[in-house]
Amino acid sequence: MANGESSAQGRVLLVEGPNDMHVVAHLWRRYRGIDPNFCISVKGSVEKLLQSIRGEILNDERTAVGILVDADDFPINRWQSVDDRLKKAEITHQGNPTPSGIIIESNPRVGVWLMPDNQNPGELEDFIKAMIPSNDPVWPLSESYIDGIPQEDRKFAAGKTLRAKVNAWLATREDPRPMGMAINAGDLDVKTQMASNFVNWLQELFG
Repeated sequence: MANGESSAQGRVLLVEGPNDMHVVAHLWRRYRGIDPNFCISVKGSVEKLLQSIRGEILNDERTAVGILVDADDFPINRWQSVDDRLKKAEITHQGNPTPSGIIIESNPRVGVWLMPDNQNPGELEDFIKAMIPSNDPVWPLSESYIDGIPQEDRKFAAGKTLRAKVNAWLATREDPRPMGMAINAGDLDVKTQMASNFVNWLQELFG
């Protein structure tokens, strides 16, 4: 079950916001056909998530803790921020994230995934963009629409242009829906290598 008290309470995935939660839950259901066997804890921001890492790991109830954060502009810097918090909880890892994510066989087991693929700058929307079918005729139009909005008329931050494009594309679906529900509806191709790597990471971390 995602969120709440359940038999999966010992296994928890820390995420920044509700969009992350819904994408994870729907992607798991598409691959596994069942609800997640772990809790998803929405922290509200990357800062709050980072602050929570030590306490989550030191919680005696935890058997596995996953950390899902956006890489943003500098993946190595984001990884170092996470790694610093892990060290404060006496969790150590040698090396940098790989395309398959990080799994640390500690007590509790700890996993780290930097959206979108542990290697490149980006965020959840880059992960979603990779699942838009390559032959989709609306995606180029969605890009053109956002690119055509004059700078002075844009209400979104400069670094959130891709988010605006993804949401413009989602608005054209038969039943406009959030990112997670677009996975459930089959609007997105969940069999991309990136999505497969991510689900494999979840399965290895939470069993």
